[in-house]
Amino acid sequence: MDPEKRKQKLREMFQRVVDPLGYKFSPDEEIVDFLLEQEVMLEQKHGHPFCPCQGLTGEREHDMKIVCPCIPFHRAHFDAMKRCWCGLYVHKNVDDPNSLAQISVSEFRDMQKEGKT
Repeated sequence: MDPEKRKQKLREMFQRVVDPLGYKFSPDEEIVDFLLEQEVMLEQKHGHPFCPCQGLTGEREHDMKIVCPCIPFHRAHFDAMKRCWCGLYVHKNVDDPNSLAQISVSEFRDMQKEGKT
């Protein structure tokens, strides 16, 4: 399939998944286009549209948790950041994704221990 057509298909498919979770595509269309393009390339190479910002380990159980959209597997963490890790999706109430900070997994776990999430 043509990469541009595949990007559009992924966008349509992903929208149906993330909308009920309270997320939307980032308002930054340039980043959305770039990330979807990367996912198309990963899908062509590996058979799935993996998150382009998280490295594949070769361990199927782990890697399947980063097939986009990976929000369900990392929901609490992403809800704390109001975005997914790569920034393709943001909470529906976010207008300025650049104002959102990323929180590392270790920082997030510390926040959970301290009851801050």
